[in-house]
Amino acid sequence: MDRSYDALLVAVIGAVTIAIRFLPFIVFGGKRKTPEYVTYLGKVLPYAIMGMLVIYCLRNVSVVAYPFGIPEFIACAVVAVLHIWKRNTLLSIAGGTAIYMVIVQMVI
Repeated sequence: MDRSYDALLVAVIGAVTIAIRFLPFIVFGGKRKTPEYVTYLGKVLPYAIMGMLVIYCLRNVSVVAYPFGIPEFIACAVVAVLHIWKRNTLLSIAGGTAIYMVIVQMVI
């Protein structure tokens, strides 16, 4: 590929990213009240997206074949326990990921 194509691609991606970041401030900025449906979506979408990511990550887990989903179950349990204990999302995700990788690489 041509370097100018790469540079144009990066520029377009950057422009779209900046536009997406600033669009809410342009549309809802100033003294206008944010519509109720936008506020509602801001409250419920993070949970819906996290649920969808969990389902996506566990979609290929087989509970009828070795290792029977045990590493995934343990990692999910670690994430839940860490989050209930510390209420820190990054710690929960990092801890679950680390436990899963240790189990998969060293145990199984």
